[in-house]
Amino acid sequence: MKLTDLHKNQGLKIEGDARRGGVADRYGSGVSQVTDRKEQRKLDAAAGLVPFACKLHGDLVKELNERARASGTGLNETVAELLKKGLAAKK
Repeated sequence: MKLTDLHKNQGLKIEGDARRGGVADRYGSGVSQVTDRKEQRKLDAAAGLVPFACKLHGDLVKELNERARASGTGLNETVAELLKKGLAAKK
C-alpha cells in the first residue's frame, strides 16, 4: 500500500468517527449528551408514559403542531391536554 493510500484511509477513518461521534465531552462537558432509545424508553416508563400510535389526517396534524408552537409546549403535552378536555366533555 502506498503512503498516499494510508493517509487517505486514515482521513476516511477520522471523517467517519466525526460523523458518528457528535461533540466530544471536552467541548461542552457532556452538555450535548443524548440518551439512546433504550434509555429513553426506560425514562418514559418510569414517568408513566406509554407509547400510543394512531393515524391522523395531515391537516389535523398541522393544526396540532400550530397549537403546540403557539402555546410553547411540546406536541405530546398539547395532544394530552386536548384528549383530557375531549374526554371530560363526553362525561
